[in-house]
Amino acid sequence: MAAELYVVLIHAPVYNKNMETIATSITNLDLHDIARSSATFGVHSYYVVHPAPSQQDLARRIMGFWREGYGAQYNPDRYEAFARVRLVSTLQQALVEISAEQKGKKVYTVATDARLYPNTIEYRDLRQMLEQTDDVFVILLGTGWGLLKEDVEAADYILKPIYGYGEYNHLSVRSAAAIILDRLRGC
Repeated sequence: MAAELYVVLIHAPVYNKNMETIATSITNLDLHDIARSSATFGVHSYYVVHPAPSQQDLARRIMGFWREGYGAQYNPDRYEAFARVRLVSTLQQALVEISAEQKGKKVYTVATDARLYPNTIEYRDLRQMLEQTDDVFVILLGTGWGLLKEDVEAADYILKPIYGYGEYNHLSVRSAAAIILDRLRGC
């Protein structure tokens, strides 16, 4: 028995450095790196959330190269990673799709943030839950300066921030995703 794990990368709404609500741009590296980490650590699907059609079109062009034609033949591993990626306009749309796909299983959301919240859980505790249930867990990642406070607080669980050696605490979302997935599903 093991839980199904999903990753959702949210580009809008998120914060900028002034804590204003914004939309960030989809990046080639976030698509590639988080898709590859998702494949490596057994993530069922990796959702990218952006409401702008132009940003979704950009992502489709990038993914299309690796899913079809020369890119898929040149690098089958990249094809396999990109087969897990889904584009949606809102977090709610992603959660509806996940719930429909999982047919009645309980779906838990797990927010991530570099800021500490009073009700955070440790990685070992979430890892244990993943190993002991067949429920569904959705890891929420925010771009920019992170998820909106209300989205974090609405989640079923909030993961403890990733701390390094010193006071600096501003990882790229793709680095954070790899660390989180390794802590939850690595050997």
